[in-house]
Amino acid sequence: MINKICSSAHQAVAEIGDGARIAIGGFGGAGMPEELIDALIEHGPRNLTLITNNAGQGESGIAALLRAGLVSRILCSFPRMSGSYVFEELFNAGRIELELIPQGTLAERLRAAGCGIGGFYTPTAFGTALAEGKETRAIDGRHYVLERPIAVDYALIKADVGDRWGNLVFRKTARNFGPVMAMAATHTIASVTRVCELGELDPEAVVTPGIFVKHVVPSQRVGSSALTDMQRRA
Repeated sequence: MINKICSSAHQAVAEIGDGARIAIGGFGGAGMPEELIDALIEHGPRNLTLITNNAGQGESGIAALLRAGLVSRILCSFPRMSGSYVFEELFNAGRIELELIPQGTLAERLRAAGCGIGGFYTPTAFGTALAEGKETRAIDGRHYVLERPIAVDYALIKADVGDRWGNLVFRKTARNFGPVMAMAATHTIASVTRVCELGELDPEAVVTPGIFVKHVVPSQRVGSSALTDMQRRA
């Protein structure tokens, strides 16, 4: 019987080892799996490659992960924004490597990995420093850059509702990178606000099917007694 529910974030991230390539969802704070990030920091794998939209703000979430010294390389679209001083300090000190990727290209490179696409041509970044060393070509008189897929070992994402099979529904803009990161990952760990019964989700509303998800972690806002009842019924 399939049951992908983990009792805690710590249990879910315990298998992540040194050198892993990890995608973390979120657009600013929207859709950021902070409980999973906190558990990852406590677990402590080192020399991580991080794929995410921005390099964190303040001292929590992504910024806390960087501050812990666990990330050696980051691929993102917005490394500098209001409050991104942790990344700036690390980068200026030569303690973290950056690959800057336009936001749409980042999403499509992740999607390409999930779809088994070997690469794609985009006009974005042609003629700029971001295209240096990459194959380019002209198609119908327009210039394009060849971009490769980004496959990852683990994706840490946040959804609104999930079931024990791993089917996920997201809340509005908190959806952002979650679905494509789940597709690109060998193992996806999803933090959910609520775990529902099988059959409760409208199939038309499921954005990420359970085939892309390995673990579902109920938020701490879900009481332990409710989780026990849920697991007993499963």
